[in-house]
Amino acid sequence: MKRMIELDPEKIRDKTSMSEYMTQTFFPDQRITNLDALRDSLSELEDDTAIVLTPAAVHAICQNPYAYKVLMVLGKSAEENPHLRIQFRNE
Repeated sequence: MKRMIELDPEKIRDKTSMSEYMTQTFFPDQRITNLDALRDSLSELEDDTAIVLTPAAVHAICQNPYAYKVLMVLGKSAEENPHLRIQFRNE
């Protein structure tokens, strides 16, 4: 079964908020403390997961340099892990 997660960039303001959000959203049994830990955990993801981005989310990410870095990690992880993908949705 595929998991769909609509990314909320308002919860990715900085390293601390990213850590809390990614831990709760993706990995409740782990503690994601930085971008390297996020990438490592995403590379081990075995459940089919789609990260959904709306136009508003993309706009918000482009306004926040740290959220943009997170998006780059998500994108690179999706390239490397066949169980993870980025999906854009118009709304």
